[in-house]
Amino acid sequence: MAPKWRELADKLAEQIRRGEYEPGQRLPQIRELVEAGEGSKATVHAAYKALEAEGLVTSSRGHGTVVRERVPLKRLGIARYDKAKWRDGDEVAFIADRVASGRAYRRNEQTQTVSLVEAPSAVAAAHGLEAGAPVYARARLVKEGDQPTHSLTSYYRPEHVEGTRLVDPTPGPAGRGGGFRVLYDAGYEIDHMKESLFARTPTAEEVRMLQLPPGEPVVELHRTTYTAAGTVVEFAIGVHAASRFAWEYDFKVPDSAQPQEGQQ
Repeated sequence: MAPKWRELADKLAEQIRRGEYEPGQRLPQIRELVEAGEGSKATVHAAYKALEAEGLVTSSRGHGTVVRERVPLKRLGIARYDKAKWRDGDEVAFIADRVASGRAYRRNEQTQTVSLVEAPSAVAAAHGLEAGAPVYARARLVKEGDQPTHSLTSYYRPEHVEGTRLVDPTPGPAGRGGGFRVLYDAGYEIDHMKESLFARTPTAEEVRMLQLPPGEPVVELHRTTYTAAGTVVEFAIGVHAASRFAWEYDFKVPDSAQPQEGQQ
């Protein structure tokens, strides 16, 4: 038989899922549930902590226990890198996500630091460098309003970006069209990418930086960006609050059995 706090947590979770408690709505105070016969103060407190660990609510002093917003940003797949967005327009990738989600954005929702660092092993391997070789790290923290959504750090070889806006620490995207437009103007037009995604437990620093509730995982993105000649011009590592994004990919299904032009 489940303990009393677990039964109460399951009951409240079901009420949240049915919409009896809406996103942003505060749950009853602990004493109210105690007076309603739902259990002791310790039982209700344990139930609320379980709901927080499961990502259904957030708790803070002065605000009580509040149902979390559950509408994630739409994280576009390959469409977010459409050249028409950044080469011919002004939609950098994080803005493309906001537009696709019908959400507002402000340029000050992206801040960054730029520094010359020794390449970590994964970065060096992606760029074909020896570990410890100098690379530029452009680290961004992206927010929606006051809430952080993800971090993204792009690593560049100095000879590709020296003297460009990509090494300028001014907050916001790197000018019209962002980093891909800077690379394009420098003669490095991006042609194709490779992305890897995996979920993991956040570090203590990531919990602080992304303001994660207890128990929320992060989704880590590794992105390698190539020119048509196969030159790697960017390797990026992103860390995303898992509940704040819905990943979406739309692509043509390959058919390698089809004969190519000129083949019989």
